[in-house]
Amino acid sequence: MKLVTSEQMRTLEQRSVEAGVTMDMLMENAGLAVAEEIRNLRGGSVAGCPILILVGPGNNGGDGLVAARHLYDWDAEVSLYFYKRRAEGDKNFKLLQERGLSYTDAESDKEFVFLGDALSSSEIVVDALFGTGKLRPLQGTIKEVLERVRRFREGCPNLTIVSVDLPSGLDADTGAVDEACLFADVTITLAYPKVGLFNFPGAERVGRVIVAPIGIKPKLADDINTALITPEWVKSVLPKRPLNANKGSFGKVIIAAGSINYIGAAYLACAAATRVGAGLVTLATARSLQPVLAAKLTEVTYTPLPEAEPNIIGAEAAPFFVEQLREYDVLLMGCGLGQHPSTLEFVRKSLFSLAPIMPQGVVLDADALNALAKTDKWWQKMKYPAVLTPHPGEMARLTGISVTEIQGNRLKVAQRMAVEWQKVVVLKGAYTVIAAPDGRAKLDPSANPGLASAGTGDVLSGAIAGMLAQGLPPFDAACCGAYLHSSAGGMVREELGDAGMVASDLLPVLPRAIKKLKSS
Repeated sequence: MKLVTSEQMRTLEQRSVEAGVTMDMLMENAGLAVAEEIRNLRGGSVAGCPILILVGPGNNGGDGLVAARHLYDWDAEVSLYFYKRRAEGDKNFKLLQERGLSYTDAESDKEFVFLGDALSSSEIVVDALFGTGKLRPLQGTIKEVLERVRRFREGCPNLTIVSVDLPSGLDADTGAVDEACLFADVTITLAYPKVGLFNFPGAERVGRVIVAPIGIKPKLADDINTALITPEWVKSVLPKRPLNANKGSFGKVIIAAGSINYIGAAYLACAAATRVGAGLVTLATARSLQPVLAAKLTEVTYTPLPEAEPNIIGAEAAPFFVEQLREYDVLLMGCGLGQHPSTLEFVRKSLFSLAPIMPQGVVLDADALNALAKTDKWWQKMKYPAVLTPHPGEMARLTGISVTEIQGNRLKVAQRMAVEWQKVVVLKGAYTVIAAPDGRAKLDPSANPGLASAGTGDVLSGAIAGMLAQGLPPFDAACCGAYLHSSAGGMVREELGDAGMVASDLLPVLPRAIKKLKSS
């Protein structure tokens, strides 16, 4: 499913008009879609349901008026509250006047008496004030209206707030919010989801996102290169599992991971690669750690590496390690390696000596990324496919951009750096972004606080490496790995809740997530 900016949405609307679908038709379709979704929220009937619709001056308000007409015709008790009175020639306003709906505007509502009465008798409030237009500070009357709705909602938790396209005061491109922006229960976004709905702080205010079609033909969006990951897409690219397969059919992964303080990272990464279906996983770790991990990882083979000091991989391991890589399809490097100077030198010597050894590619996480961040123009020294999996702090070190700036525009930053570095970038966090060297990007449409715990990133890296080993291109492998990781997290959350979930809880659930996809 395509993911659009406000400018792209305006372009799609214009293309649709040029193709013969007028703006009036789009508005009619949008308003009807909003009304239908509200009716669905009520179990298929809005008869007798008191609904207050806040109507803005532009197209978002027009969508609200069309929705009001349909809801009224389905026997809802609809009241309209205008920020500014619509022009008398407004067709949708006239149709509502003919029906005798109760309405007023904020300028005429002295001391907000009408608004207070309407709120006290409503079960649903529809925010149709402002859409994807330029975000401006909400001040004066409109701010007071939204503040009164917010305060009323705090004392009436059963009131449902539905936003049309996006909550008023939320930037469609960045997710920035005005302080008066409401916390919606449901956002019915029109035609395509907007980028800002999946970026914080706005993502906290949208509630459940429903995408409502409005008659824009899908082919008009063919040139948009950003999308949400959908289960249908993941299912379509999952590696095949032929009956006559052997372990070599599903790829061989070697994972350089672990140090004295981060033994568990090596375990989690290796186990995740096996759990998503890799045929063979080998752990390359410090020689003295191998017996410890062998007691935990019974399905994994080992390449013990020379040490700089006990439990720390030394730089002198690099030539031996690079020679071992010839036997493998994929390298995952970085999970829990630590930042001992000798280990970081091991990372650099290994990575800058690889080409053309790894046929499928390389996945780099954690301390491998930290080693790159300390190397000038590192990407010019890596002329092979690679997937980088930074969290925002690691991304800041790699780019020199502040974490705040990265988090404020996650999609654009990930896309820009993927193109510059010519590597796949997986920017971790709530609504993980996966960006490709050719400018494409996909966003994982899930946020789960249960995944905000140590080790879950190691599971993600292992899952991506396992997908890559089975023959998926790097971008597809990264998207599938991210989706399976979040899907497994969602399944664990359903069972355990989002507090106390630990990274190892995901491991036995990864195969179930794959099975669920295949059987859907």
